[in-house]
Amino acid sequence: MHGDTGRRRMLKAAGALAAGAGLTGIAGCSGSGAAGSGGGEPGDRDRGDVTVWSWQGPAAELKALVPEFNKRHPGIRVTVEDIGNPAIWSKITTAMAAGGQGLADVLHIGVDYLPGYVEKFPEGLADLAPLGATAYKDAFAQGLWQTVSPDGKRVNAIPWEANSAGFYYRADLFEKAGVDVDSLATWDETIEAGRRLKARTGAHLLGIDKPASQADAANFFQMLLQLQGAFYFDLDGAITLDSPAAVTAMTLIKTMNDAGLVSDLAGGWNALMSSLKHGTAAVLPWPTWFGGVIEEQLPDEAGKWAVRLPPAVRRGGPTAATVNSTHLAVSGSSRHQAAAWTFVEYALTRPASQVRIYRAKGIAPALMKAYDDPVFHQPSAFFGGRRKGEIFLEALKAPQSAVNYTADYGRALKLVTDAQSKVLLKGADPARVLRDAADTLARQTGRKVKR
Repeated sequence: MHGDTGRRRMLKAAGALAAGAGLTGIAGCSGSGAAGSGGGEPGDRDRGDVTVWSWQGPAAELKALVPEFNKRHPGIRVTVEDIGNPAIWSKITTAMAAGGQGLADVLHIGVDYLPGYVEKFPEGLADLAPLGATAYKDAFAQGLWQTVSPDGKRVNAIPWEANSAGFYYRADLFEKAGVDVDSLATWDETIEAGRRLKARTGAHLLGIDKPASQADAANFFQMLLQLQGAFYFDLDGAITLDSPAAVTAMTLIKTMNDAGLVSDLAGGWNALMSSLKHGTAAVLPWPTWFGGVIEEQLPDEAGKWAVRLPPAVRRGGPTAATVNSTHLAVSGSSRHQAAAWTFVEYALTRPASQVRIYRAKGIAPALMKAYDDPVFHQPSAFFGGRRKGEIFLEALKAPQSAVNYTADYGRALKLVTDAQSKVLLKGADPARVLRDAADTLARQTGRKVKR
């Protein structure tokens, strides 16, 4: 079901680090006036040639929607191009820096890139509000509309995919250790269970890329942050890298590591896949989509695995967090913005379209009405009969605040991964390294640190 694992890991991994630095670099040399100058037109809602840029699996699924779309809208000719990931980010950035020259009409954009494009190229994306997008502001998982429409007026994109934090685990190993995983309410309790697990089975609790050989080395730290309703920046863009929530998250990671419960995933994706196949770690705290990777990589381990939402950081706290998402936007330079919007609306606001995409590629929709379909409520034989779709639906229904990545997410991510490596490899104090990281980010960006 998940044939495009490369796309998904790239979404938060190799491409993420370039998000801030790449956009900042190109924007800085684009000159005034050229960057994101827009110049597009609404055009005819039912007529026009529309080009769509996406990558791998999502591109294939958008192409699959075109024949049925054309029956309803024969006057619109849609061409979907698989640009590849991360190649799409530099292609979009270069075109925006050239005033939108050569930019596709519809752009598939990751949540970590969207704020950077909006901040560096104010006219680079069309405002979808005048085209009718505001009619759907209550249709998506909580927090996502504020992500695409921070001021509540302008709409920069429409949510597509929403991945919630997950807790995939080897049920057989925990059973051997005598641990009831469903009873683990907090990460503190999970660490204690991890000690027992390691003693009785030899398996680590989880794995982290300790030297930060890949940009996604901070995924687990970021998840712990979001489970506390925090992030690297607040909604006003102030730096919160050393907030109490951040120190708590990094301290939990240090405690796990000091107890010998963290395996080293240096080497990124290949190391993760090797660890998965060798059963090095009993828990994979990865998002919704990762379940398909486990099934794909370990078909003979059906029934040994289970899934739940992650434990809370503090007792009684949240267990739900939307840790990554993707969106479709319309370029500001498009001469067929209305027709482009017609396709975006068809693909992302119709439950039938989203269900079809989920059935083919397992892309979890942000559109809540899509979850009325039975496909999301079926028990999974691989995951011990757990209704995986319902588990993650519970997370999407939970109250969640918007996450502000800003245009400086790439810089923040680099500093966070460096700080984490100091903690994991040198035993550094979490509060001190995070404070240093926050101060460095402030010097690099001119943003204020919120303390």
